Amino acid sequence: MKAVTWQGRRKLSVDNVADPILLEPTDAIIKVTSTAICGSDLHLYELLGPFLDQGDILGHEPMGVVVEVGNAVTSLKPGDRVVIPFNIACGQCFMCQRGLQSQCETTQVHSQGSGAALFGYTKLYGQIPGGQAEYLRVPLADYNSVKVGTDLPDERYLFLSDILPTAWQGVQYANVPAGGTVAVMGLGPVGQFVTRVARHLGYEVLAVDPVPERRAMAERHGIETWDLTDDTTVQLKERTFGRGPDSVVDAVGMEAHGNPVAGFAQAAVGILPDALARKAMDVAGIDRLAAMHASIDLVRRGGTVSLSGVYSGEADMMPMKTMFDKQVSLRMGQCNVKNWIGDLMPLVEDPADPLGVMDLVTHTVDIDRAPEMYETFQKKNDGCIKVVLKPAGV
Repeated sequence: MKAVTWQGRRKLSVDNVADPILLEPTDAIIKVTSTAICGSDLHLYELLGPFLDQGDILGHEPMGVVVEVGNAVTSLKPGDRVVIPFNIACGQCFMCQRGLQSQCETTQVHSQGSGAALFGYTKLYGQIPGGQAEYLRVPLADYNSVKVGTDLPDERYLFLSDILPTAWQGVQYANVPAGGTVAVMGLGPVGQFVTRVARHLGYEVLAVDPVPERRAMAERHGIETWDLTDDTTVQLKERTFGRGPDSVVDAVGMEAHGNPVAGFAQAAVGILPDALARKAMDVAGIDRLAAMHASIDLVRRGGTVSLSGVYSGEADMMPMKTMFDKQVSLRMGQCNVKNWIGDLMPLVEDPADPLGVMDLVTHTVDIDRAPEMYETFQKKNDGCIKVVLKPAGV
């Protein structure tokens, strides 16, 4: 089969690799019909090479059709159409029963001290082959698949794999009071959905992004937007009676611009031998924290900052004095996808498309163009906001 593989920093290829096979009786194999490039895939493309091996298959936002199931699988059969959540969980352990599937005790990667295994996401999360491929093996398939209907296009359902539940969780974690105001830092794919979810739930939404095309997309959905300038925080505080918004969602994470010191640290880590680079990530602050620091500065006293963007540095500097003085609450974590499917499925299937899932994809291409599209997405060229890959022959 064809698959998108990691070959080095900013170097991907589409290779012919062995088709996946059933390894456990609880596995299923799906034929992938659509798979997306996620903003967190750019962390693999740019930074997390020390935790990857040449030839690793990327991707964690797939959906498709079941073609084979193990003899212990009871809820799936060949021909079923499914979305595959990006985190791999059992559904039965202490954590899963509390809606914390991203912390599943059955699939936790103990060797790395990490939470639940993820598709296509480095040694840190189990090094499970990902979904940017023609076929995908799904472990614990009864729980790690979401059956969907056959009448609606893939794009109605695809984002249930990651970014739509991630946005929903980001808003839930933001603890916005009834009728309150939430600011969203970053209007990439997750940020777009954060703004739409927050508006759907009745909050006033203010959003910041330096890219005009991203602001224009948000504005189509009734969102008030700002460019990112030196005085954006001041303007937003003035807009919210001098206090700042009740809540802020940081949907940027470590891809944020604006910190040349951290940018140098990222580049330095990237040229170290893998063992040293992995250690450096444990003892150095390597994230660009501009978005997080701006969020903490912006939120009103007693407010909440919700982190949906991914950070990876273990020794990043936090403004603890400011956070304590302002009595800021901070909530974060990998999305617990299955915990939110019940809330989201009716909205995704609603003919009115209240979350605008059909207005996010800017580029739909054959999987052969994946390396090109990673670069386009990272550089924000050609108005690129969300890329969907179609495996050959689909």
